[in-house]
Amino acid sequence: MGSKPTIAVSHLGCEKNRIDTEHMLGLLVQAGYEVDSNEELADYVIVNTCSFIQAAREESVRTLVELAESNKRIVITGCMAQHFQEQLLEELPEAVAVVGTGDYNKIVDVIQRAETGERVKQISSNPTYIADENVPRYRTTAEGSAYLRVAEGCDYRCAFCIIPHLRGNQRSRSIESIVAEAEQLAAEGVQEIILISQITTNYGLDLYGEPKLDELLRALGKVDVPWIRMHYAYPTGLTPKVIQAMKETPNVLPYLDLPLQHSHPDILRAMNRPWQGRVNDGIIERLRESLPDAVLRTTFIVGFPGETDEHFEHLMAFVDRHRFDHVGVFTFSPEEGTPAYDLPNPLEQSVMDARRDALMSLQQPISLERNRAEIGKVVDVLIEQENPETGELIGRSARFAPEVDGLIYIRGNATLASLVPVRIEDADAYDLYGSIATAADCLQQPQLAAR
Repeated sequence: MGSKPTIAVSHLGCEKNRIDTEHMLGLLVQAGYEVDSNEELADYVIVNTCSFIQAAREESVRTLVELAESNKRIVITGCMAQHFQEQLLEELPEAVAVVGTGDYNKIVDVIQRAETGERVKQISSNPTYIADENVPRYRTTAEGSAYLRVAEGCDYRCAFCIIPHLRGNQRSRSIESIVAEAEQLAAEGVQEIILISQITTNYGLDLYGEPKLDELLRALGKVDVPWIRMHYAYPTGLTPKVIQAMKETPNVLPYLDLPLQHSHPDILRAMNRPWQGRVNDGIIERLRESLPDAVLRTTFIVGFPGETDEHFEHLMAFVDRHRFDHVGVFTFSPEEGTPAYDLPNPLEQSVMDARRDALMSLQQPISLERNRAEIGKVVDVLIEQENPETGELIGRSARFAPEVDGLIYIRGNATLASLVPVRIEDADAYDLYGSIATAADCLQQPQLAAR
């Protein structure tokens, strides 16, 4: 038998996709394959694709074409493989395999079959798989931070979203399984665990018959990791029990990622999210009242078919009123296979772009105001990078999630993947600037002096 082929992995898309990539890497390394970050040196390149919106598909296609032109043997995995399996095999003869979203755990078998000359199509039509703490994983994030998937799939059917079609219905892991993986990550020196799923506030509904996010948070509070952060927390699922668990569990950060998408009831109904219309009934105000220190992040879609000037002005007023810390804005992308694809009254791309720019222009001074409120504070910062030329450190405080929010640029010395106190000295709309705090700085901050 000859030596095993070398494999490189190109990761595209969201953090949920990233975890799939990390498990594939772990399984390949466990099976004795050499994994190289240099695609030019690899015999196979696994491209873990995204198919959520048009821009993501275009990035995936560009990557695939570039690799095909380099005569690489390509294994296409992820959402785009699930979505366009036949077209990909037909149009990319260099593709030796397509692997669906519920089949990434079979990656070793897929490579072995491809080595025999078989052109592999490994795609389950109804994905049901979800990895647990026993599946090997090779982390690709910064050393001090890791994502932890608490559930996969989604039971909602938002009119614009293809994800349930590609990843199946919600399937939650047990609390015991999640805690076991969290303990593994803590033992590896991880300082921040980010809980992800399609709808984290629905965690446990399928498994236990009711959401159990509050119990999960309390269980994770016993794990020796300083920061637990939640993503994809729908506001209607932030019940008094969940809020209480957040308040009483010291390592759960008061950071809420709220995927609101819009504010106007007409558009929310058209999006098949009428339940979310309650955001206009004081739910954001109640969240701020219950968690006064909470950092609120959200995303919106502008240009949904039928969105009028009046609907958009409602959204502008909503953002102006609620003063979110961080806002992401996307223009509507018609996805074939979703109900919104055929809706009447589509908007021109130029109109959608103008609305996105207007909403971001409204938000920028709000973000600046929120960031400038940090000046003079001493905050814990997770150190993630060092500029080799200047020695400047780069990290994040609790108010910044990785990849989607800002960064903190720091003068001073600290170890990578450590949590250190930093005095914030300046701010712009996106980032903060400071220096490693002195003992005197820390004594001026009661929460730090008490540690």
